[in-house]
Amino acid sequence: MAHFAKIDENGIVNSVIVVSNDAIENKSFPESDEIGQNFIKSIKIDGTWVQTSYNNNFRKQFAGVGFFYDKDNDVFIAPKPFDSWILNEDYDWAAPIPMPETGGPWIWDEENQQWEEQQ
Repeated sequence: MAHFAKIDENGIVNSVIVVSNDAIENKSFPESDEIGQNFIKSIKIDGTWVQTSYNNNFRKQFAGVGFFYDKDNDVFIAPKPFDSWILNEDYDWAAPIPMPETGGPWIWDEENQQWEEQQ
């Protein structure tokens, strides 16, 4: 099965659908991307569709509703979890200070800008 994310004009994912392997002619990415897009158009589903990988094999990670598709870097980026977090070079959101390596489990406290250990 192949998965395709519907992208709006701002690059935001609005939905994700499944397309059968038969519809993509049993091809693998990247060939399956264009074939799948053409199939979606042929069954009269409007919009811009981009293939996403359920196993995170391409385009960084599996797209979900609310994710952002960065066309320039050809990756899906998860929604920003907290205002203070920054996008790192791997297209992952990172806290302004690293999570402690010992103890835990840890949860980010946005108001105090620190990690708090959960009991």
